[in-house]
Amino acid sequence: MKTPDSVVIYDTTLRDGTQGLGLSFSSLDKLRVAERLDEFGVNYIEGGWPGSNPKDVDFFSEAKKRNWKNAKIAAFGSTRRADKKVEADPQIKTLLEADTPVITFFGKTWKLHVTEVLRTSEEENQSMIRDTASYLKSEGREVIYDAEHFFDGYKDDSDHAISTLLAAQEGGG
Repeated sequence: MKTPDSVVIYDTTLRDGTQGLGLSFSSLDKLRVAERLDEFGVNYIEGGWPGSNPKDVDFFSEAKKRNWKNAKIAAFGSTRRADKKVEADPQIKTLLEADTPVITFFGKTWKLHVTEVLRTSEEENQSMIRDTASYLKSEGREVIYDAEHFFDGYKDDSDHAISTLLAAQEGGG
């Protein structure tokens, strides 16, 4: 078994870490945190969900002006919508407009979320994942797939959960 030469760190502080009660970063705060993470040697810094609020829009605008020594800034979002072509999905356009070298998107791996939240089929969910990965790659971005609730999905229906990973891989994520 080949062992990696280094550890790759993907930090979500600027999105997940800001979801606590009473916690709010300004765009300048987010830039300062990102600069410290970069100095520390973090490889990927997830900046947030572009378009979700003015602070994130401003963060991405300012982040692309910086010269990062170690880190790549990642925008975060979801797959295309079930009723949209990937090229026409406004959320996908917003991810691309953030102008980051990396885009991380999540897809539903738990069948319950596919049928009850998205209200779509397993096949369409896999197409959403595959289409999103493929389109973002074709736009010259490094793509990272976030298999949302993977272990719950795997416990419920391992074949379905694995099929979502394969769809992302087929799309190039």
